[in-house]
Amino acid sequence: MLRLNSVDELDYSAYLYPGDRLVWGQACGEPRTLVEHLVSGPLPPGVSAFVGIDVANTVRLEHAAHVRLTSYIGSGGNSALHTAGLLDITPGHYSTLPEFVSAAETGADVALVRIPPPDPQGRVSLGTNHDYLADAVTHARVVIAEIDERAPYTGGDVELTTADIDIAVPARHPSAQLSSFPPNAVQQRIAAHVANWIDDGATLQVGVGSLTDAVLAQLTDRRHLGLHSGQIPDGIVDLMMGGILTGERKILDRGLAVGGMLMGTQRLFDFAHRNRQISLRRAGYTHSHTVLAQQPKLIAINSALEVDLTGQINSEVARGRYVGAVGGAVNFLRGAAASPGGVPIVMLPATAGPVSRIVATLSGPVSTPRSDAAVIVTEHGHADLRGLTLTQRADALIAIAAPEHRSQLSHAADAAFAAARRSQIR
Repeated sequence: MLRLNSVDELDYSAYLYPGDRLVWGQACGEPRTLVEHLVSGPLPPGVSAFVGIDVANTVRLEHAAHVRLTSYIGSGGNSALHTAGLLDITPGHYSTLPEFVSAAETGADVALVRIPPPDPQGRVSLGTNHDYLADAVTHARVVIAEIDERAPYTGGDVELTTADIDIAVPARHPSAQLSSFPPNAVQQRIAAHVANWIDDGATLQVGVGSLTDAVLAQLTDRRHLGLHSGQIPDGIVDLMMGGILTGERKILDRGLAVGGMLMGTQRLFDFAHRNRQISLRRAGYTHSHTVLAQQPKLIAINSALEVDLTGQINSEVARGRYVGAVGGAVNFLRGAAASPGGVPIVMLPATAGPVSRIVATLSGPVSTPRSDAAVIVTEHGHADLRGLTLTQRADALIAIAAPEHRSQLSHAADAAFAAARRSQIR
């Protein structure tokens, strides 16, 4: 049995040393009770934390005095922390995070996890999150657990025992949940274009949110679909219950929906509980190029903030604010490109308010280089950049930009190509 202690009696100074590095579960797997107690302070000097996707906004501006924060992503409350200079970004591919959280110089000394109760044999599941958390737990000197009675007991490539847990407390809050708004008309049109690329027997990689929901809702007439993804959203529940997403055509993990973490609502968590068709894995597996390239008909469906006329993609910065990440997009786009019959897809609305998201020059960093040519989809259609020259790419992308911006983009493209020719003549 795992003895539960009151969180009010938990003294972090008994487990933390000066300069220690913490890692805790992200998104729906955030151990909110433990984190709230942690950031209330005081803590030993020099303590830092690597945090992931922020759903619950547990860590706020006033807490940053107690712990130095770093992250790979600027979503949710992380953006405000970064803007205030209280969160440092570590940009990198998601596939590198397992090494980051287990390396001698950067790895976790203390891991905080949110887990379901152990089973009668004393086995412990990591619940909603395996991703890079599994590597952090393996590397950490101390593992502190928050026990959530409604957290799902999930299977996968990591299983602990109660002996791996140093101290446990009961959860005071329900799991953070990620629900999305119903897709709007623009998202529905984008989803219809994306769905045209998905044939029977395809294996999907998807994100979360209304646009992803809209794509999954378009697939009710498909058969034998599979899933291999970093995130598993609510939308897979109906597809699996309807016998549409079965994984029976997959080469690897046949019959299994594979992901790094569950990101959705309690409905998803309850569906995944003890569900042998769902397998959560480490990020080193879900994002492995070798694994992805072996899966035929892998359709990688990612999103972007903006795309320039050469095919470069910014998925990190919007209007000067760090709101996204490099994340796993490049891992999956490259995996899909190498997959037999695979398709790398990047979807985005053509505009953000009055501003075009198909642009002559990116306003942020190049998160995905133009050499990783993808199928770009907006509500106005698709531009398959694979094999196209720069001139052809510009024409294809302008054709799927919002009509009111096409003339300006054409002039910008003409000016850029004229300047390039003059430079070559010199």
